[in-house]
Amino acid sequence: MGDHMKQLKSIVIFTIIIFLLILPLNISLAVDIDTSDYNPDNLTTNSDSIILIDAKTGNILYSKNAYEKKYPASTTKLMTAILTLENCKLTDVVTVSHNAIFSVPVGYSHASLQEGEQLTVEQLLNVLLIPSANDAAFALAEHIAGSVDEFSTMMNNKAKELGCLNTHFVNPNGIHNNDHYSTAYDLALIGQYAMKFDDIMHIAKISQYTLPKTNKYDRTDRIFNATNGLITKNDEYYYPSATGLKTGYTDKSGYCIVATAEKNGVELLEVVLGSESISDRYEDCIKLFDYGFENYSNQNLVSANEIIENVEVAGATKETKNLDIVAKSNIDVLLKNNIDINSLDKKVEINGNLTAPISEGAVVGKITYTIDGKDYSTDLIANSTVIPSNFETIIFRILLIFLILCLFALILKKVDRYGNGRNKSKKISKTKKIKSKSAKHSKGRGKYKFTQINEYL
Repeated sequence: MGDHMKQLKSIVIFTIIIFLLILPLNISLAVDIDTSDYNPDNLTTNSDSIILIDAKTGNILYSKNAYEKKYPASTTKLMTAILTLENCKLTDVVTVSHNAIFSVPVGYSHASLQEGEQLTVEQLLNVLLIPSANDAAFALAEHIAGSVDEFSTMMNNKAKELGCLNTHFVNPNGIHNNDHYSTAYDLALIGQYAMKFDDIMHIAKISQYTLPKTNKYDRTDRIFNATNGLITKNDEYYYPSATGLKTGYTDKSGYCIVATAEKNGVELLEVVLGSESISDRYEDCIKLFDYGFENYSNQNLVSANEIIENVEVAGATKETKNLDIVAKSNIDVLLKNNIDINSLDKKVEINGNLTAPISEGAVVGKITYTIDGKDYSTDLIANSTVIPSNFETIIFRILLIFLILCLFALILKKVDRYGNGRNKSKKISKTKKIKSKSAKHSKGRGKYKFTQINEYL
């Protein structure tokens, strides 16, 4: 019997070990996301990999091979800009190293930085994003992390934090490396996060920038033009609604861009990877931006303080028992113009057994719209105060308790006065006796009576 139990125990332990070894593998492979293309209106585009999203919510409006690994080229610099702003002040001074200059391969863009040159973080960000200077990327990476390798680790950690599925960085600028890759979907997440930084969005709209004189460069002839034709007015691909963001190109990656645009309150973000030409890159960009602005608009599903339901609250006074339940805030969603809002999946949840008292503004439920598998919700709150029906009784009891306490205090005060009165009488009597005694002794002992009285007092 003992041997049988030992064998059973060994089998259980062995099974647990195998389960623990396999479990992490299963978790890492489980990805709850639909990676299929999304093209509801059968649009045709030329570039290899594209995604168009609502910049506010991340909802996908169009996708084509958006989850395939591609070389991101200089769109990588968006992550470098993000980490720079998260770890530095614009006024911080960076000293350009020998490595930052001579690590840039021939043919790649640079800002003619000088070894030992000192520039502010703001100046380096401008040449990083406007002319796509690779030496500026190296200088910032070394300043922040001490080395390119350490900075690349920071980039990869940030990518995971943002939810990127297939991204791996080995440098801060996108100089080609077979192990440096991303996807249109992942770059859309990075671009969406980059839009939260006002400094990035400000720089992304600048079409020309000049570096000032520095400790190592005494001229102002380092003048740079933006690589993004969508924001450059004299460019053939100028798009008036464009607001940024970052272009890229290498022989291996083809022409790339993470682009943003805004019109009538609608903000769109698009990623284009693997275009064979500049024209393909911009034409796909413009086509999809036009598609988004023409077919989608922000629609209000629920307004703040809008009455959702009226309920009768148990245990409330006649005047307050009918409670209006209202939305706490707006629910605004970018939807196709031809969608009937009334046909959307709506769920109203009211907390069960609502009873008085209820304070005005108290959360009593939730309203949720589910669109394409994504929930949009806001709390439901009480529009007024609900008073319990026995409120008068409660007030009476409170007043009664107050009166009793007052009476009790009055009694204590009288008792205290009575006690003090008795003590005072005893004290006066005792004092008289002492005076009398002192008077008797005063005939023969001079000032003795004064000494005794002073001691008593």
